[in-house]
Amino acid sequence: MKIIESVQEMREWALAKRAQGQKITFVPTMGALHEGHLSLLREGRKLGDQLVLSIFVNPTQFGPNEDLEKYPRDHEGDLKKAKGCKVDVVFYPKAKDIYPEGFQTFVNVEGLSKPLCGASRPGHFRGVATVVLKLFNIVQPHVALFGEKDFQQLKVIQRMVKDLDLPVEIKPMPIVREDDGLAMSSRNRYLSPEDRQAALAISLSLSKAQLMVDQGETNPKKIIEMVQATLEETKKIKIDYVKLCNPETLEDLKTLKLPALLAIACLIGKTRLIDNCLLR
Repeated sequence: MKIIESVQEMREWALAKRAQGQKITFVPTMGALHEGHLSLLREGRKLGDQLVLSIFVNPTQFGPNEDLEKYPRDHEGDLKKAKGCKVDVVFYPKAKDIYPEGFQTFVNVEGLSKPLCGASRPGHFRGVATVVLKLFNIVQPHVALFGEKDFQQLKVIQRMVKDLDLPVEIKPMPIVREDDGLAMSSRNRYLSPEDRQAALAISLSLSKAQLMVDQGETNPKKIIEMVQATLEETKKIKIDYVKLCNPETLEDLKTLKLPALLAIACLIGKTRLIDNCLLR
């Protein structure tokens, strides 16, 4: 497994592999790898000749009062996990190389960036889209894999790829959950045992929503109210949003049309967690 820190070296390696006719698969991450990331790496290993993992905690997607400095980092653990997934290259760039002095160009995916997390984290998806486009230009992948837990991020990237005619296939991957239903996230390690127990209300509320649909409920307001009540029962969860949306446009649904995206963001203590499901 090769570790590359230089932008130029990474691009030269990628262009050389492409010139040899090899297919590059790519998993961009912010590190602190968990089983969700590893599921992307294992699938990426099957899809191409060369598998690249990037680890970069991207400063432009964090707001001024968010957890950039405290975001979990596990250099040695990440490398060990990457090796176990047979990664060919780990790209470990520095912020000063991704955003050199005088940097002033950003990508903004207008409509899809505004609702859900975009409403409470202004500028977040501008940072996501910009860094992903830069990584695509550097790594030159044929296929890039993204998890559906960050559903809005996935949609923003898919739209950017389509709008800008980028020659990369985006492969969505399903949410990976703990045995008790909690969606895997690097931020889960912030949770105390009590907070983690409270967090189970998130996946429970998603399951209850699907049950309501199975039983014939068609009123989005009633589904949302049930989810909110389930979350608030714990007394530890502060809701950012509970939304029932069109999964393509992310616009709120006035009437239930399936499949529908049920998306949740909430705070448990200072830890922000998101989760979602497609109601069918």
